[in-house]
Amino acid sequence: MTHTLGTANPPLGVVLAGGQARRMGGGDKPLLKLGESSILQRILDRLAPQVGGLAINANGDPGRLARFGLPVLPDSVADHPGPLAGVLAGLDWAASHGAEAIVTVAGDTPFFPCDLVPHLTQACEAGAPIALAASPGGRHPTFGLWSTALRDDLRTALKDGTRKVVLWTDRHNAATADFPDDAAFFNVNTPEDLTKAEAML
Repeated sequence: MTHTLGTANPPLGVVLAGGQARRMGGGDKPLLKLGESSILQRILDRLAPQVGGLAINANGDPGRLARFGLPVLPDSVADHPGPLAGVLAGLDWAASHGAEAIVTVAGDTPFFPCDLVPHLTQACEAGAPIALAASPGGRHPTFGLWSTALRDDLRTALKDGTRKVVLWTDRHNAATADFPDDAAFFNVNTPEDLTKAEAML
């Protein structure tokens, strides 16, 4: 069955901030300071104008994110199975609000394109239920547009052990939205990356 996305309602935005940040020594990478703001605040400021509403996918105590005034969506699948669990949490939240789709962005990537959502939406116009961002260096599977109609399929896939994003998206003939600049998808994984991001500001 093919699930197509309409264009009547803008997608909702979900920041995938559920990672465990082992290379950064644990804790919340998105809450690290970058310039005068946090990484997460920069991401929210960049995504908000492109979507119809925002939420944050994160596990643990939601109180630490209360300052952002947004819904905090924990994974509904145990044992931190990765980004797909965050996508599922976002899809369930969006479906409960009557939305057709979400756009996800990684919680450690503060420079993603300001035209991310229009390009992803355009990539889905041929009828694909998913579009993933790509740049010359490859695909960026945590940056995607996802139809809420696929949420039960994704739930089943996660229960069956699927963890790799592209394994699942390829099953649904995901479209690709190409962006020219690898640097737009620079992500902060280590203290050295944070220093580099400061320079990129």
